[in-house]
Amino acid sequence: MKKSREANLKHVKGSLCLVPPLLLAVFFYLQFQTLGLFSPIFRCAGQSDAAGDDYVDRLRASATFLPLKDTRQWAETWFISTLDDTSEPEGEAKNIVFPSAASAGRLLCMSAPSRRDGTKNAYALAWRDALPDGAELRPGLAYVSETAYDHSNLWHGISALIPFASWHARSGCRARPARWALFHHGEVRLGMSPWLTSLAEATTGVEMVVETFNASDVPVCFEEAVVFRRNMAGMTRERLLAAFDFMRCKAKAQCGVVDATHDSSAVRVTILFRTGARAFKDEAAVTRVFQKECARVAACALTTARSDNLTFCDQVKLMSGTDVLISSHGAQMTNLVFMERNSSIMEFYPKGWRERAGGGQFVYRWGADRAGMRHEGSWWDPHGEPCPGSPDILSCYKNRQIGHDEVYFAQWAARVFAAAKERKAGEASTRRREASTCQCS
Repeated sequence: MKKSREANLKHVKGSLCLVPPLLLAVFFYLQFQTLGLFSPIFRCAGQSDAAGDDYVDRLRASATFLPLKDTRQWAETWFISTLDDTSEPEGEAKNIVFPSAASAGRLLCMSAPSRRDGTKNAYALAWRDALPDGAELRPGLAYVSETAYDHSNLWHGISALIPFASWHARSGCRARPARWALFHHGEVRLGMSPWLTSLAEATTGVEMVVETFNASDVPVCFEEAVVFRRNMAGMTRERLLAAFDFMRCKAKAQCGVVDATHDSSAVRVTILFRTGARAFKDEAAVTRVFQKECARVAACALTTARSDNLTFCDQVKLMSGTDVLISSHGAQMTNLVFMERNSSIMEFYPKGWRERAGGGQFVYRWGADRAGMRHEGSWWDPHGEPCPGSPDILSCYKNRQIGHDEVYFAQWAARVFAAAKERKAGEASTRRREASTCQCS
């Protein structure tokens, strides 16, 4: 009991010892408060916050919107004309990345209400913490494509898609787009064709979401963006071949196409017919000519098909099992990208194209070369009804149907089929070698 009282007394004495320091502290606090010494400290803190807000406001105001289509520049650089695009690494298509050192760490912002006039759409660069007033931040990576051609046309569209496929593969397939922003001469476009959309989704592994910009003046800022404005410009042949291989493999994987076991030296011929414009006048006669020549080659099989009643995956499956494609000039020929390297293409035109169509008629010849195929030549129909009163022979003949020349077709097919047979016999391991190209780099 005595020990307990002593302990309590000790605690009381200890507490009393703390009273003088506490009273002294209160005294000095009141003195300083009376003298106003604390006010500058609190005022400085408030001023610091105000200065920070003012700095952000100044940065926000510095984001200057410029015309998306700068008509003072050449067509290759009029889109976002204040920045140069680069090929990194060397051999890739020229591009601009945001944010990056080139943009001084700033994001790409766009105000794009017009779908008819690119000069009425605008872009600006802004820091993430100081976006333009009212701007909406779009999270994730945006693929921004500007093309002088058309995102709906299959060949022009695939020319715009290829650089993104290569860039995606280079990222190890990690740079998946959260959205796409599509432009034609700086004008907003709302999508690609269904075939191209399917190919883009197969290539990137995600659904294709297209930024609409809501046709309003509200700016949109992308958290990350990569811009391609020259399609395939800057890409080396090696990178082009690798990109086409990558897309081909991704499309086959998406569609569940498994290479069937077959005679590795077999020649598989497909006639891909069109309906309407530039169709063959007599499909049965054309089929008989090529079927007859195919029968002369051991292990040759001929298939006829029409792309307008095939799904995207049907087309992938058909073309991945084709060694020789026979078709008239048209969008359906874009399916050649799903054929294996060194496959052959035979192309046909109505009268008038050879005389007046210009270089554009050779897009599939160029495409075959870029994708690693063999374009085995073309046949232009020398016959056709006259075009009275038409100053432009192409506009008259462009969508005419195509006849046939049995003797020429037979001789041509014999050469192409024999060469394909010899080539395949010497490349029995082609499929095994190509499998490695499906991997992301």
